Parts: sequence; structure tokens; C-alpha cells
Amino acid sequence: MSGTALEQPSIENKGAHNMENVQTYLQKAVEQGASDLFIVAGKAVSVKREGEIVPLEDGRLMPEDSESLVRDLYGMAHRPIERCMSMGDDDFSLSVTGMARFRVNTYRQRGSLAAVIRIVSFGIPDWREVDIPEEVMKIANMTRGMVLVTGPAGGGKSTTLACVVDAVNRNRNAHIITIEDPIEYLHRNDKSIISQRELAMDTSSYVTALRASLRQAPDVILLGEMRDLETIQTAMTAAETGHLVISTLHTVGAVNTIDRIIDVFPPSQQQQVRIQLAQVLKTVISQQLLPTVSGTLVPAFEIMHLNNAVRTMVRDSRIHQIDSVIQTSAAEGMIAMDESILRLHKAGRITTETALHCAMNPDQLQKKLGR
Repeated sequence: MSGTALEQPSIENKGAHNMENVQTYLQKAVEQGASDLFIVAGKAVSVKREGEIVPLEDGRLMPEDSESLVRDLYGMAHRPIERCMSMGDDDFSLSVTGMARFRVNTYRQRGSLAAVIRIVSFGIPDWREVDIPEEVMKIANMTRGMVLVTGPAGGGKSTTLACVVDAVNRNRNAHIITIEDPIEYLHRNDKSIISQRELAMDTSSYVTALRASLRQAPDVILLGEMRDLETIQTAMTAAETGHLVISTLHTVGAVNTIDRIIDVFPPSQQQQVRIQLAQVLKTVISQQLLPTVSGTLVPAFEIMHLNNAVRTMVRDSRIHQIDSVIQTSAAEGMIAMDESILRLHKAGRITTETALHCAMNPDQLQKKLGR
């Protein structure tokens, strides 16, 4: 079956007291369906469930307790703790056999060690079950150009990307290279060959891995994040040379996304970047997760495809006009974020309060809800 975890690096329960300790918390988090586990001195070990942070026990962690638990995490991942000690924070992932995968962020706060751990289930979810629209899944059929999946941290971007990569893997004969920090979802080779590279473990930086990937006969390149000018430039060049490049940005909305990319470059280069971006960019998906009335989370999506009108606006620096094109191009598969939110509200899945809180233009949405 495609998209199941390879469970590695993995840990069997060795029965050590401390290891059992941190593993017990991980087990509880998984059993309770939590999205995150928090280990921070001064507070009890806590989990985030359905958007609420709740303690797993009474009492508070002392700094030595949180340090012990964090050190156990490093032991489980077979990873040296020095990076966190010297840099002040670190990212890595680990698998626990029969339990789940975990994306770990460790950091120092008030001189003590802390960790926030994201729980990632084994296997790739079914895109229909996690409410990803069919229009988004069409990315898997693209063969060249750049696609951006954007939204706030914790907005579901990794899950969307995993579903798209899984669809390519199951339906196409391709070489997919992913460059991630850290790897969350593990993919098994199906019709495609998948090379998954993790920052720090397999490569020194996004740019280094991206440049190398161009010599590795790629068809699809998944870039975990476009963090700086050099990465963005290299990604755009890769998309120009006939590859499909999929990446993410922490922006909400297509207009903000395009602005962010152009603003990274010095003013003297911006016009050239607009021309290049108008050519290579194919689609911008923006998403955020909204709490539902039933206590779960549901994604709202904005989908923008670059048709001739949008390309001209990007090239001619009339980016502020793009929103009106999105609103009038439903026939081409586009949808504005607030329209997506309005549909969720009409379906009775989210409250009015949630709809207005998450809207890009609350005043306009308020009028539509009033009607």
C-alpha cells in the first residue's frame, strides 16, 4: 500500500524508566487524538486537543524534569542534543513503532529545555476525508511550473502536500524529490520513485539540496519552505527548466503570497522577478484550519490559477486587482477564501463568530451573512 510509514528511525520500548516516561506521554497524546504535546517547565505536560490546551496530569514540571524528558526525545531519535544547546532550538522527527510519527521542535526558554511535539499519524490520510477539494488535488496532474501552498503554521499545508505527493506517486511514473525540515509523512515507492531528504540529516540547506536535485533527474520537487531570496530564485529557475516545483510560504491569500515573493528581492530586480513569476507560477493555494461546531477542524481554501488576466496583473504590478479576478473566475476552478468560509457556514459546519474571525474581509462577509 502506498503512503504508509517506513517507521524509521524507530524505537522499540527498551523499558528504561525515563524513556518509558516520555513514551507514556506520547502514547497518551496519541490515544487522546491530540495534535500537539507540550513539555515546558513551570507547567504540567499538556496536549492540544481540538484547539484547546489541556494538562495530562496535576503538578508542574521542574526545569530538571523538562530537561530529562527532552534528553529522552533525543535518545529516541538517536540525535545529538548539541545543536539545541548551542543554537537555542532544533527540529527533528522520529517514529515510535506501532504508535505514530512525531515532529519535534526543542528550544531553550528561561534557561530550561522545552519541546513542542506535533503528532503525525502513520500513513497518508485520504484527501476526501480531510476535506481537500478536488480542484487542489489537480496539482498532481501538473508536469511543470511552480505551485505554492500557503497559510499559517498549523494550517494543514503538510497534509495537503502529502496527499498531492501520494496522488503523483500512485498515478504517475515519476521521480519525486522532497526536501523537508523535518520529514513528516513517509512515502513508499509506488508507480514513482520518491527520494525524501531531510535538512541537517541528509543535506545542509534547502538551496544545496535544490541545486543538487536538478542533477537527479527529477519530475516533481517538493520544497518544504521558501525561506530566503536564494531559495526562491533557485526554485523559480527549477520551475522554468521544465520541472514541477511545489513549495510553501507562511502567507494567507494569493495576493499576499505574490507580494511576499517580490518583496524579498532588491528593488532593482523586482520587475524582472514579476516577469519571471508571471511565467512560472501556475497556482497558489491558501488554506487555514477552522474549528467546527462539532469540535473538529475543517480547512478553508483559496484557490488561484494564473490565467491570462492574472499573469498580466503580476507582470504589470497590479497585484491588488487579483482578488476581483478570483471572485469572478469560479468557472475556472478559482475560489476566494471568504467564499470558502461562507460555504462552510452555510453548511452549518462553523459558527458565525468563527467565520468572521477567520475572514480576510470580515465586513464584507458580515453583509453576506446578514443577507
